[in-house]
Amino acid sequence: MLRWVLLLILCWALLNAPPADAENGRLSWPLRPPPAVLRAFDAPSPNWLAGHRGVDLAGTPGQSVYAAGEATVVFAGLLAGRPVVSLAHPGGLHTSYEPVRASVRAGQPVTPATVIGELTGGHAGCPAAACLHWGAMWGPASGADYVDPIGLLASTQIRLKPLRG
Repeated sequence: MLRWVLLLILCWALLNAPPADAENGRLSWPLRPPPAVLRAFDAPSPNWLAGHRGVDLAGTPGQSVYAAGEATVVFAGLLAGRPVVSLAHPGGLHTSYEPVRASVRAGQPVTPATVIGELTGGHAGCPAAACLHWGAMWGPASGADYVDPIGLLASTQIRLKPLRG
């Protein structure tokens, strides 16, 4: 009986999960054409340990960086000396982009067609001419649950794992 209750709760949660964007629930690549992933997502456990809370995408200095989905700009400027853009998407998803020289301002609505800035060089550990560090998290920064942004892409195939008893 408990197993069925848990299964119903899980199904309800999945059916009522917040979307990544208002249009289709999936994100677009922030660099075009879709770039190579040079460093994968590697979240620490527990969350407060050191880790790589995003992905590094190969790019070129001056390349246009696009919003990954419909959102509102919540930050565009220098953070700890690095140029960063942060977006709030409907449903509680936040995405971050660095190092990006912003062409948007806080409070501005954006879509996947919006250029939010240009990629600059200087991302630590980047083996290419420039790397975009792209991060995604659910919830406020103080209690964020970091997720792999690649898994939120419309081009990523969704696969369900079997439920084992």
